[in-house]
Amino acid sequence: MSMTQKMDVIGVLMHDHREVEQMFAELEGLGVSDTDRRRQLTEQVITELVRHSVAEEAYVYPAVRRLLPGGDALADRELSEHAEAEETMKELERTDVSEARHGVLLNRLMAEIRAHVQEEENELFPKLRAAADEGQLAELGHKVQAIKKIAPTRPHPSAPDTPPGNMMMGPLAGLVDRVRDAITGRGKD
Repeated sequence: MSMTQKMDVIGVLMHDHREVEQMFAELEGLGVSDTDRRRQLTEQVITELVRHSVAEEAYVYPAVRRLLPGGDALADRELSEHAEAEETMKELERTDVSEARHGVLLNRLMAEIRAHVQEEENELFPKLRAAADEGQLAELGHKVQAIKKIAPTRPHPSAPDTPPGNMMMGPLAGLVDRVRDAITGRGKD
């Protein structure tokens, strides 16, 4: 893989996928009594998934709509999967790690995300790589990395997930989330 491909949007998103999968694997290996680490990792997974989703919704799916035949249907399916996972993450946030429901929700989230990742990597990414040139993919990669720095860190299922609404609300929600995170100490473990 060339350096350009590592920094292009597909390389950036696949790196995110690997990081989340590592956190999932660690969560699956934790004992029931390790509630502090389970809470910390759950918060970290949610933060990373929300930032990743916001970036895809802001830049990747609009590009899919523009560049791919049948791109509207493909982007709509991806957005629907994001909405489903976001609802699960919101429920997970409201559930204490010591509750049995937490494990059920965490397993649901892992299944949703793993299926989504498999679809993206096997279907969407190859189509996007074939339809876009290296410059477009690199530009999308830079945009995705930039928006992730200001993106929300908590799920907002009722927020807009398509431009222009998501481009206006995302950074504002991100600011609010970061203030909440600083006050509560979330993500500082």
